[in-house]
Amino acid sequence: MKDIILATNNEHKVKEFKEILKNLPVNIYSLKEVDIEVDVEETGTTFTENSNIKAQSIYYILKERNRKDFIVLADDSGLVVGYLNDEPGIYSARYAGQHGNSEENNKKLLEKLKGVSCENRKAKFVSAIALMDDEGNSKVVEGEAYGYIIEDYRGGKGFGYDPLFYFPEKKKTFAEMSEEEKNGLSHRGKALKALKLEIEKLVEV
Repeated sequence: MKDIILATNNEHKVKEFKEILKNLPVNIYSLKEVDIEVDVEETGTTFTENSNIKAQSIYYILKERNRKDFIVLADDSGLVVGYLNDEPGIYSARYAGQHGNSEENNKKLLEKLKGVSCENRKAKFVSAIALMDDEGNSKVVEGEAYGYIIEDYRGGKGFGYDPLFYFPEKKKTFAEMSEEEKNGLSHRGKALKALKLEIEKLVEV
């Protein structure tokens, strides 16, 4: 049975990956679970470039350990607001300066959109997921989810910008949705579903 190694230290992302891929005949591990302690420097200028950088970095670590029968999955994702010249973009996790400080990131976003009309608050979440198998073959897919940035927080679920990201079709923010509901229409959910076919080929389902 192949192992899928998730190239992330974000526990929320790990949970989403494991939930979406739970029906595949694979073992799924976070970096912590395979004793890899590394923060890969994201030097790319796009989500795709950064996901590739992360996947390659973990691939080389696993190769150095002589690990076999593995697939690395690396996600780089973020929020894109057209009115703000596509900010925060690839800097979504550290928009306010400190990596992973969602409260400050959300505050900065709301401040920048203060007084801006609903029409100009259109936004999208983007997820680029890179797959790299143990032979070095790679593929990247992207998923997107479209919505609006509302003026105040709604919902206590999710993470990051979820309480501010309103999804019109469901009349809810991502933070008001159940895990199953969000995974069915989120950027990461769409990208992972597109990758499932590739993973199935590799594990010979």
